[in-house]
Amino acid sequence: MTLIGWAALAASPLLSSCLKLLKPPHDFSHYTPSPAPSYADSSNWAALPTRPDAADEVPRKTALRDQQATAAADVFFVHPTTYYWRKAWNASLSNRRVNRFTDRSTIRKQASVFNAAARIYAPRYRQATLYSFFDSTANTSGTQALNLAYTDVRAAFQYYLAHHNQGRPIIIAGHSQGTDHATRLLHEFFDNDPKLRRQLVAAYLIGFKVRPREYQTIRVCQDSLETGCFVTYNSVATGNEFPLFQSYAVTNPLTWTTDTRLAPARLNRGGVSQRFKRIDPHVTDAQIHDGLLWVTPPKPGGYPRFLLPGEFILRHSFHIADYGLFYMNLRENAQARVRAWQRTRR
Repeated sequence: MTLIGWAALAASPLLSSCLKLLKPPHDFSHYTPSPAPSYADSSNWAALPTRPDAADEVPRKTALRDQQATAAADVFFVHPTTYYWRKAWNASLSNRRVNRFTDRSTIRKQASVFNAAARIYAPRYRQATLYSFFDSTANTSGTQALNLAYTDVRAAFQYYLAHHNQGRPIIIAGHSQGTDHATRLLHEFFDNDPKLRRQLVAAYLIGFKVRPREYQTIRVCQDSLETGCFVTYNSVATGNEFPLFQSYAVTNPLTWTTDTRLAPARLNRGGVSQRFKRIDPHVTDAQIHDGLLWVTPPKPGGYPRFLLPGEFILRHSFHIADYGLFYMNLRENAQARVRAWQRTRR
């Protein structure tokens, strides 16, 4: 279940009172955002293929290797929310504590999925604080905070295109808030630009709501080798319903199709827990159900649910583990789609 979906639950009195602990004390207009980053400065990137960083890592005690040095494609990865404070609506890029947490969590455990298929470019950006997703209707402070965050992501992508891409195939990827921004990038840069769209290997729009007909020209991937398409899902424990998601797109990351058949756990090439120590084969199954991806709760530890006090339904969401539950399937699929893209360009 995405953060936007959870926002619909905020009407419950208990949850609302808990959320107030996360809300900045003043409206967006009362804050002066930190200066916009220059993406010519490498310190404003969480990951670059030209230097050692957290995106180069692979789970310990495995045979996986970082292959960015020889990768044929690039990935532009937009990290999810790692700023939960109420000090301001948007994080400052000079906040070392947030930067360390971003690198050790999402860059290491999500962006690294792609280091066998592509060179990884992951910008730091003035991300909106978590509460923004519970205050995201038109013209609210939350919306303004998210819009500010997107201006940085957009600027980083423009810098990447101008200085790094050199016509190489591109994967767009994100999670949660990062997927919200990545979805906007596809609208602005790819949907109506045939030249750039030909460079698109695929977009992994995970952990956020995306409509089946989100774009005029970019469709949901229908198999494991289709290119120029997008993948999307939100992981929830099997048996749970959430009507607000019924109209949204879902891809099964075990079959890479959009049908509703159960994909058994034997198709799961391996999950990687938050401990980042091992590969857990067959960690869960997957089935599309009414806009959600149903998963059987894994037996190994380290695949947490996203919990907010005061709302029982959140116990069913595996939002934090969206990448981890299907780490090896995502990793191998990115490589396969890059090879498929190369074949079509010969």
